[in-house]
Order: sequence, then structure tokens, then C-alpha cells
Amino acid sequence: METITQMLARELGKDPKHVENVIALLDEGATVPFIARYRKELHGSMDDTTLRALADRLTYLRNLDKRRSEVKSAIEGQGKLTEELSAAIDSAATLSEVEDLYRPYKQKRRTRATVAREKGLEGLAEAIFAQEGGDPAEMAAAYVDPEKGAETVADALAGASDIIAEVLSDDADIRKALRELIRKRGFLCSAASTEEDTVYRLYYDFQQPILKLAGHQVLAINRGEKEEILKVSVTVAQEEALALLRRRCVKGSGKCADFVAAAAEDSYDRLLFPSLEREIRKELTDNACEGAIANFALNLKPLLLQPPVKGHVTMGLDPGYAHGCKVAVIDATGRVLDTAVVYPTYGARQKEEAIDKLSRLIRKHNVTHLAIGNGTASRETEAMAVEMMHRLGGGVSYMMVNEAGASVYSASELAAKEFPNYDVNLRSAVSIARRMQDPLAELVKIDPKAIGVGQYQHDMPQKRLDDTLSGVVEDCVNAVGVDVNTASASLLSRVAGLNATTAANVVAYREANGAFTARKQLMKVPKLGPKAYEQCAGFLRIPESREVLDNTGVHPESYDAARALLERCGYTEADVKAGEAAALPQKVKLLGEEKLAAELGVGLPTLQDVVKELVKPGRDMRDELPAPILRTDVLDIKDLKPGMTLSGTVRNVVDFGVFVDIGVHQDGLVHISQVCDKFIRHPSEAVKLGDVVKVVVLEVDEKRHRISLSMRQAK
Repeated sequence: METITQMLARELGKDPKHVENVIALLDEGATVPFIARYRKELHGSMDDTTLRALADRLTYLRNLDKRRSEVKSAIEGQGKLTEELSAAIDSAATLSEVEDLYRPYKQKRRTRATVAREKGLEGLAEAIFAQEGGDPAEMAAAYVDPEKGAETVADALAGASDIIAEVLSDDADIRKALRELIRKRGFLCSAASTEEDTVYRLYYDFQQPILKLAGHQVLAINRGEKEEILKVSVTVAQEEALALLRRRCVKGSGKCADFVAAAAEDSYDRLLFPSLEREIRKELTDNACEGAIANFALNLKPLLLQPPVKGHVTMGLDPGYAHGCKVAVIDATGRVLDTAVVYPTYGARQKEEAIDKLSRLIRKHNVTHLAIGNGTASRETEAMAVEMMHRLGGGVSYMMVNEAGASVYSASELAAKEFPNYDVNLRSAVSIARRMQDPLAELVKIDPKAIGVGQYQHDMPQKRLDDTLSGVVEDCVNAVGVDVNTASASLLSRVAGLNATTAANVVAYREANGAFTARKQLMKVPKLGPKAYEQCAGFLRIPESREVLDNTGVHPESYDAARALLERCGYTEADVKAGEAAALPQKVKLLGEEKLAAELGVGLPTLQDVVKELVKPGRDMRDELPAPILRTDVLDIKDLKPGMTLSGTVRNVVDFGVFVDIGVHQDGLVHISQVCDKFIRHPSEAVKLGDVVKVVVLEVDEKRHRISLSMRQAK
């Protein structure tokens, strides 16, 4: 039998030795970001996504092993564990297969078959099921026992039928065969339980082969059923299923065979199909949830890694009707300079007052960028902002910012602690401005589920969703690196090796002792021990340190190798600090990478990573991504005409297409068929959230606020 290591290596297509090393590192408490970045030699340079998949699958397989042992132990306790059954349990590849094998031995609630056994009818059932001739009615006569409740031959036969039906229902091979039949030949059907027009109208008369169901269809149907708008069922050709069942249990012909066939039909209708229907529905839901969670994670990563708009005084506008538009001006470091509330939607006079007030703030603080939230009243606020920018004569641009989760943050305990003197609504404006300046640093303060780049997130298994999204946030934070002297506790808590307690201790130490001036000072932080330091040190940046390596992704364990490398190539740390080591990669290649790595006592991947860091100390990987679109004018949906070519930003990637912000209030939809010329199974194969793309307008429906776009026709 394959070991867990061998199985993982086969499934992931990786070297078993590398998989074994990763398992050992995980068991030692190493984090995925640390393993991905600083242990490449041990795992063959797997990326963080592969490592997380390995960790998830490892947990599943270990749980499977544990359940196998529990089941065997339980059956052995009944004195019924055979070598054949033990081997079948050991070779079961899924938890459902293990449970199928355990089913006949499981303690059951009182059933019709239980009652029949209490009447002493198990022997009759076994005799009939053997189908070795004879008349079931004649066999039953010997089992009539009024004292036990089997008062007539008919009672005895009915009880025997119930026992046979349950035996067939508990047969692992039969369940597996029928399950496969339903998967391959079954349909998921839904019908309306109301005549009202609802968002579920697509599913009022819906039938789709189970093999072809899309995850978003399953989740939509589930929600419609939960809201009692849809009635849902699984169907499969009954005669085909019964034929399969009869082939498995009916032997030849005769009265006993006919009796078993009738019991099999009862088993299918009463026990097998209802149970398997529930299983199939659960399986469809689980798969749809996994797909939706993966899609959410896929969208979340580029959202968190959006290029920051650094070094500018920024005005955040949180639009609204009743409570007005909340305004916050922040400096290049995110510090609040000024706040205000204006009412541009109340009327012409109030709009003029808003333009005048905001113009004065822009001039006073030299604001260069506006960050406008895309929620309620954003369309009117955007139009007012563009009019104001025209009057100012240029020098100011704006960007629509996804404000999902801003209200969650502003009402949180964290926001109250960060801005105790500001109203909840003004905190939202600050958050919107900071999202433009540094999306990652601001978005880590918010529950990832509230960021709004997924589908049906409230229907997902919440722990699984939380774990997956937390992993994405952790990977993004560590990929970028964190300035230990400016980062919030929220951001620090996402660094590998740190948690909420140690992150708060880092901030407290910084406030009590001043800025960190060296990485090794981190070891003085309470509760930040050697293991945590090993995990976090390489991801924390200290620009103020005299040691230039403290402001790079080079891990302290590789400092000696980095210094030896610089000396070997004729550079000093001062050259690195001054940005004068640009030719380092060429020198390393001339000396021979593999030879040099051996000479320095490090692996080739580590050498390559060290070289990258020394060329650009303190670099931000996000700066190398396409810059976000900053606008100076506004389009209205009325301005759009079929055939227009526009630039836009991908705002969401879902199963059926891509939503693109093209500068009007409503995002346009690029259906999956219009994403690219080649066939793709999912839009994420072609684009990711945050990509700047060219699109052609196909159709505009002003009344329903729908815009259809194409990326295929945009050249």
C-alpha cells in the first residue's frame, strides 16, 4: 500500500524526497511562507499555492488514516473484522468509502429491519437471499411465532424483505456502483414553488446533467431551495438503476429470486436512492464550495497585491445621501491631516458649497489624488469631483476604490482604537484613502470575507473559507514584506511566525523603546522566541538599520553568505545601499552560479534569491505590476455605444465571466465566451483581478444597468 508521502508525490507530480521534507518542516511548526521562501532546496522550489495544497491534502489523508483505524477497531470490537474487510478498509481512498464499509456494523437507530430481526426472521432472510430453490412462503411457515410478533406467513415474509432491503442498502459495492451511476447519468432538477419573478427565474424549470453542472449553478439552486423558492431533486433512470441492482443481487430465476428482486426495488426506493440523493447533493455542494473558495482566493490575491499609489497626499471620499459625503485628507504616510462632511446630492447650492470646500482642502494640503468609494451615491460624487477637477485646472486625478468592508472596519474595535476621536463615517473615508495608497496594509484590517470578491461566501463552510483566505492574506503580506517600524499590529500579525499577541508586543516594544534599528532586536520582544524569530525575521524590513541586509528579504541565516558573495564580486554593503550593485547578476553568472553556491555553502535557489535582493534592497514587488488607472473625466452609461473601445480594470473574476470597471458607475460583464479566442474552462486562465484590459462595448441596457463587453474583439 502507498504511504502518504508516496501518494502526495504522485498526486502533485513532485519528488517524494521533497514531499517528505515539506511534511517534516510542517510537523516542526514551520509556516508555509517560510518554507516557500527559505527552504527551496528542501522542496524543489514549490510555490506557496502548491505547499498549501500539499498541507491540506496531508491533513485529509491523516484524518483518513485515523478514521480507518477507528473503524477497524470498532468492527474488531464486535468480533467481525476479517482479513478481507481489513484490507478493503485499508485500500479505501476516501472517507465516504470507509463509511460505506463501516455501514453494516454501525449502531443504527431502530429500523424496520431491526424489528424483523427481533422477531427472529434473520435466518429466513438469509435463506431466501441465498436463492437456492424453494418457495419463500413455505420457508416462512417455520418462522411464524406470534409471541415474537410474526403472527402470519405474510408478517414473516414482510420482515424478511425488510432485512434483505437493509442488507442491500448497506452493501458498500452496491452503494459505490449506484453512486457512480447517478454521478454519470443523473440530473439535478429544480422547479419553482412560486409564480413570482425572482432572481432564481433561471432555475424555475431547470434540468442539467450532474456531470455538466457548474459550481455557481449548484450554489444558486441551494440558496433558492433554502429560501423556499425552488424545489430541488436528483433524478436518474429508475429502470437502469434497478437493473444494476438486480445484477448485483438476483441469482438466476425462481420464486426466491423474484422475492429478492422485489426486496431490491423496495430497498432502492425507500433506502438507497434517498440516501444516495442526499450524498450526491452534499458532494455537489462540497465541490461547489471548494470551487467558490478557490475562486475567492484567486480574486483576493491580486486585490491585496494591487500596486500602491505611494508618496501623494490623498483625499478619501466616502459617498452617501442622508449623511452626506464623508471626507478625509491623509499625507503620504497615511496620517490624517483633515476631515470634513459635504452634501453634494442635496441640491445645486449644496453641490457648489461642496466643490468650494473640497477645493480649499485640496489647495491647502496639496492633494494630488482622490480616492472615491464605489458604493451608494458614488455616481453623483464622481460627477461632482470631475467638475471640481476641471475648475481647478488640472493637477488632480481620481480613482474609484472598492469600498467593500470599509463600513465593517470603521465600526470595528480596531478602528475605534486607531481613531478614537473620529466618527464611524469619517473612519470609512480614511480607510478608502488608505486603500488607494497601500491596499495591502489597509485591507488586512478587514475580515477577508467582507472584501467582496467572491460568490455566495455566506453559504460556504466558514472555517474552511476563513482558513483559505487567511492563507492568501499571509502569503501576500510575506511576499511583499513589512516595515516593522510603521506596520500596524493587524499587518504584523499576518507575518509568518507572528500572531496577534506577538504582533501587539512588537508594536508595544516599538512605542516604548523607539524604532527598531536592527533585526536582532526583535529577539528582545516578549514572547517572540527563537522559533518565531526564525520564521518572521526574513519578512520584516528595517530601513533605519545600519545593516543594509536588514532592509532586504535575505534571511539572517544567510547574512554571512551574502557578505561573502559581495566580497567575491567586488562590492561592499555600502554599494548595495547606494543601489550600485546592478551588475551583480552578470558577475555571478560569469563566476558560475552552481560553483559559487557550493563555495558559499548555500543552495542555488538561495543564491539566486540573495542576488535579487542585493540588486534592489527594500524593493516592493508590487511596483513592478501595471499601475492602476487614474482618471480625470467621467463617462455615463448613456455615453456608451456598441463598438466603443475602452480601457478598464478587472474588478471580479467569477465562473461565468469577468466584471470590468470601465469608468462608468456600473461594471461591465465580459462573458467567459468573450474573454479570449481560445477555449478556457475558467476566466482565471486568461485574466486576474486588477489587470488593466482593453474591451469593446457589445450591448448596453440602460434600464437594467447592464453592460456587455468583449475582450476578444478589442485589438
